[in-house]
Amino acid sequence: MERTAVAIAADVRAGRSSARAEIEAALARIEAADPALNALTLVRGTEALAEADALDAGGPGHDGPLAGVPIAVKEEYAVTGTVTTLGGRGNSNPASADSEVIRRLRAAGGIIVAKATMPEFGQFPFTESQRYGITRNPWGLDFGPAGSSGGSAVAVAAGLVPIGMGADGGGSIRLPASCTGLVGLKPTRGLVSPAPLRQHWFGLVVLGGLTRTVGDQALMLDVIAGSLPTDRWRCEPPVQSYAAAAASDPPRLRVAWTTKPVMAGLRTDPQVAAATERIVRVLAGLGHRVGHVWPSWPVPTAPFLTQFYAGMREEAGQVEHPELLEPRTRQTARLAAWASPRVVEHSLRRGEKIAAALDENVLGAADVMLLPAMPRTTPRVGLLDGLDTVRAQLVSTPYVSNAAIFNVSGHPALVVPAGLDDHGIPIGVQLVARRGRDDLLLAVAGELERAGAWAALDAG
Repeated sequence: MERTAVAIAADVRAGRSSARAEIEAALARIEAADPALNALTLVRGTEALAEADALDAGGPGHDGPLAGVPIAVKEEYAVTGTVTTLGGRGNSNPASADSEVIRRLRAAGGIIVAKATMPEFGQFPFTESQRYGITRNPWGLDFGPAGSSGGSAVAVAAGLVPIGMGADGGGSIRLPASCTGLVGLKPTRGLVSPAPLRQHWFGLVVLGGLTRTVGDQALMLDVIAGSLPTDRWRCEPPVQSYAAAAASDPPRLRVAWTTKPVMAGLRTDPQVAAATERIVRVLAGLGHRVGHVWPSWPVPTAPFLTQFYAGMREEAGQVEHPELLEPRTRQTARLAAWASPRVVEHSLRRGEKIAAALDENVLGAADVMLLPAMPRTTPRVGLLDGLDTVRAQLVSTPYVSNAAIFNVSGHPALVVPAGLDDHGIPIGVQLVARRGRDDLLLAVAGELERAGAWAALDAG
């Protein structure tokens, strides 16, 4: 297992290592492994080394919590001097300023070494695009990482970097975490600022990251958490740091678990169900009160589609060259005329009712809910080849069905590894808590990690 962000930063701060040495090592790993994986779109070799030298000379971030840590960021993050491609050809001018999350990572000493692949606009849960091609799963090259943050996930899972920044509008952090054996958190809506945007896909999209360890996830969240007055949604971080929460065993909790898919008519793959039940047994062995439930899920389809289509239309109107977007992206934007501002506001009110129903009827008396990240195992690459946007969405729906509901409701949801399928590809489970309790999820995940719940995957 590659060194963690926690260890790298501690060594750089203490003088046992240097930022330059850490960046050089990351660049060497990228050169050796990425050609087979296609996780990265742009490597900032010269720039990253110059930033490392400045940090080693006592520049900003030299004593920060992420001092010298190499980071890859999804193509939708604005990084000064690079084009924010959004996975396609719609933009061509380099960004003149960092987005707020990138600014915070840099201020903490993190160094952006590369940008990572994504499907155009992140509209499908498979990291494949006309511009960048297919991103492959390091656990099996015939499989993808799923989700639109797949490039960031693969960069972490392959050991190229310890932190990969992503975005989750319908599972796009959690699905690739599940398929590559990582820890991936969709934070509570409003916890992480989307600035310079006021909102992203009308609240569906939340920014976050993928890591190999819970400690790295918590460290990263401590750095990026915090809303701005310009954000439409705001959620205050807890008094205790996320790193402290992740390092402490939680009190004995009431854990409700299920393998019932959120979407009616679907069936959970037996391999996924078995992996879920294995984590349930670990939680029970740790003393938590686990209870099997068969919830009556609220239906999130209408608000999700409304916010998705409106967000896609808005995003298509913001790029420099809309005529260069992929045919499916242009088709989606054209189909979005019905998602008017009035319809969007109605869907947001509906989303609040879904959130209340989750709190009352699904979480109920439980502190934490556990369910599969996906009801299916990871598919092989090329699942959407030749499909128009409507058919591609229909094929994609089963994969996002357990995840998208929490984008609609705004709840935090954390994926941790749970096992391997028959092809040796990871399976993840999803922990969900009430809004603002991201710290509780990290505490449970940290306890599972210390109990060795996914030690076999780490060895892989």
